[in-house]
Amino acid sequence: MLKYRNHKAVAAILATILAEAYRRFELAVDVLMPVPLHPARLRERGYNQSELLAKALSYLLDLPVNSRALRRTRHTKSQMTLGFEERHQNVAEAFACDGFTGAGQTVLLIDDVCTTGSTLDACADALKKRGVAAVWGLTLAKAR
Repeated sequence: MLKYRNHKAVAAILATILAEAYRRFELAVDVLMPVPLHPARLRERGYNQSELLAKALSYLLDLPVNSRALRRTRHTKSQMTLGFEERHQNVAEAFACDGFTGAGQTVLLIDDVCTTGSTLDACADALKKRGVAAVWGLTLAKAR
């Protein structure tokens, strides 16, 4: 609904679920980062659902959100139709971290759905190359 039907107001409600999970796991993070969309996909959709969730969660947890440090370096196929290994290859090296002075920090990646974890892993790899100490991922759903 949030991703494909343009119901952006739902993000604030869904962020309360993420906030509850964050508190339950007793995570201590320095900054929230949404998983970025490729600029072409962002133009198609008009918004990044993960960024909407991250901003709403930022408000609830009083944590900063950085939507600009992580970016997609290339357009990738939709992960929905791909198998495990294909998903991993599809997003490998598809992200870069620019201008983020987060050395030693702990980052919480925000996304809507996690299936294999390939996208979160690829984002974490890009962040760790910039000296980020730890990366956690928080998603609304775990798909099979």
